[in-house]
Amino acid sequence: MKKIVFALFAMSLLMTTVSQAQEEKSSDFKKWQVRLRGIGVMPNESAKIGIIGGDVSISNAIVPELDFTYFFTKNFAAELILGTTKHDVHTVGSDISAIGGPTSFDVDLGSVMLLPPTLTAQYHFFPLKEKKFKPYVGAGINYTLFYNVKEGDVVKDIEYDNAIGFAAQIGFDVMFDDTFFVNFDVKRLFLKTDVTVDATNLAAGLVIPAEVEINPWIVGIGFGMKF
Repeated sequence: MKKIVFALFAMSLLMTTVSQAQEEKSSDFKKWQVRLRGIGVMPNESAKIGIIGGDVSISNAIVPELDFTYFFTKNFAAELILGTTKHDVHTVGSDISAIGGPTSFDVDLGSVMLLPPTLTAQYHFFPLKEKKFKPYVGAGINYTLFYNVKEGDVVKDIEYDNAIGFAAQIGFDVMFDDTFFVNFDVKRLFLKTDVTVDATNLAAGLVIPAEVEINPWIVGIGFGMKF
């Protein structure tokens, strides 16, 4: 139900943006902006792991990120963010006694890279040129690609399903002049994926399914330019 309400909210923002754009008559503002940010990606992870049980731990990451924003009106805009991160993954407190191991063990699942392009519809509160502080809120969707999977030295193979998630956003720009600014931004992605661990190298027929919620916080700071 929460996802449905969130999706409807995002759709209503996009529809309002289109409507506002049709009514916008002023052309004295810059419609595009680009930012280069450094972001910290901090998963708020949890998992339901079949057969061996336990939970999951996913490492944080700090990477550069590029994003583009288009203003349909002075208040309404759409932002697309582009970046990729690498995360180490392991289980916590799994029971592998069935294959001769201990009842509480952390299983190294190697690493995986994520590419989560995210599109948000934004509302900007203070569009006037004389305002230096320009806060905004946003909501939207993302599609996460899992690639370059390294399964580590324990299991034979790991598969991650690509997934669609939702995004919420809050941030602000501080203008140096009409063109350049500094930005601070916080996003929360609501992201879940199905994972299949092939552990047939440890025991015949041992395939471990898992439902993993990643739900990362993404905190960014950087510089931008309007044009």
